[in-house]
Amino acid sequence: MIVAEVAKPRKNSKCFGMTIQPPIPFVAKGQEQVAFHRTELAPILGLYGRMVAAGEWRDYGISNLREVAVFSVFRRTAEHPLYRIEKRPKLRLKQGQYAVVGMDGRILKRGNDLRQVLRVLERKLIRAVD
Repeated sequence: MIVAEVAKPRKNSKCFGMTIQPPIPFVAKGQEQVAFHRTELAPILGLYGRMVAAGEWRDYGISNLREVAVFSVFRRTAEHPLYRIEKRPKLRLKQGQYAVVGMDGRILKRGNDLRQVLRVLERKLIRAVD
């Protein structure tokens, strides 16, 4: 049986009701995990905030695995992800380490510049005004 502790936020931290969870136990000890850095999460969460304000997205999930880190975006909490933003460092020199994958598994955009890759999702935010 695995018992997980939830870290308590510090007094002066800017934690808005999010719980901090321990690392996922899929990775054996001594093996590295791929994760998003703070500088990578800033543009992703900025886009997420704009899409939530527009009423398009409602929930997200982050997975840090051995070969890939995934930021999944959901329209509702109990369904398949609408989009997945993946980071695969092994593809850095080939196709690009960042990719946006659609609900059906198609890769919508891939590259080494995260902001450029996220532009494919920002186009969804632009609408014609009547």
